[in-house]
Amino acid sequence: QVQLVESGGGLVQAGGSLKLSCAASGSIRSINAMGWYRQAPAKQRELVATITSGGSTNYTDSVKGRFTISRDSAKNTVYLQINSLKPEDTAVYFCNVGGYYSGSYYPYGMDYWGKGTLVTVSS
Repeated sequence: QVQLVESGGGLVQAGGSLKLSCAASGSIRSINAMGWYRQAPAKQRELVATITSGGSTNYTDSVKGRFTISRDSAKNTVYLQINSLKPEDTAVYFCNVGGYYSGSYYPYGMDYWGKGTLVTVSS
């Protein structure tokens, strides 16, 4: 099992930047890939970025060019740099553990999710 703790959220003006962190502990050697999801009020949770154990990254189209996922293996931490923030980026951001199968990312069960960090973007 893996424990995940997100941090770095907050209130920021449109156009600003934030860097979210996700610290992992536990059975981290088994991690195939990790992802960042977000859930805006009254909307479904959506995948925004993933990174594999090999360092390959993927992004949903709506965040390409503004979001950057990265990792620090020494610190067992995955980051999400968010630039040029927009009000529509307002959401709770979650990290999770998952895997890539047949080219698609699949998050593991609820035991492999963090509790989230809130990002609020004011216009």
